Amino acid sequence: MREVGIVDVTFGKGVTVINPVNLYGCLIGEGSFVGPFVEIQRGVVIGKRCRIQSHTFICELVTIGEDCFISHGAMFINDLFSDGGPAKGGPELWRSTKVGNKVSIGTNATILPVSICDRVVIGAGAVVTRDVTQAGIYVGNPARLLRPI
Repeated sequence: MREVGIVDVTFGKGVTVINPVNLYGCLIGEGSFVGPFVEIQRGVVIGKRCRIQSHTFICELVTIGEDCFISHGAMFINDLFSDGGPAKGGPELWRSTKVGNKVSIGTNATILPVSICDRVVIGAGAVVTRDVTQAGIYVGNPARLLRPI
């Protein structure tokens, strides 16, 4: 059995973390908050003043901008199972996700490997399958623009 907890994390000034968490090999920007039961994997970058709520999973190859809100139970995916199962070649087949600044991601949203521009709201339960290039509110499965901001 391997325990992780908090290992090899770079914290900015004034970060708050509520245990239990699994944080390893990531960077969390100043003034950010990480709630309980969150996992943030190796190489993830969380910008300044972000709020990561409980039960969120942020996998490798994710970058989140500044002033973002990630609600309870949000899931980030880096393996698209393009061969019908987990990437047989391993991490070199995974894809990255970039979240811009001032993005809010709703409860139980799922974010596939995409790019999300600044000033976006992703609704609760939405599944983001394509790049989001226009500021606005996105809802549904797959997520679609409800209205611009």
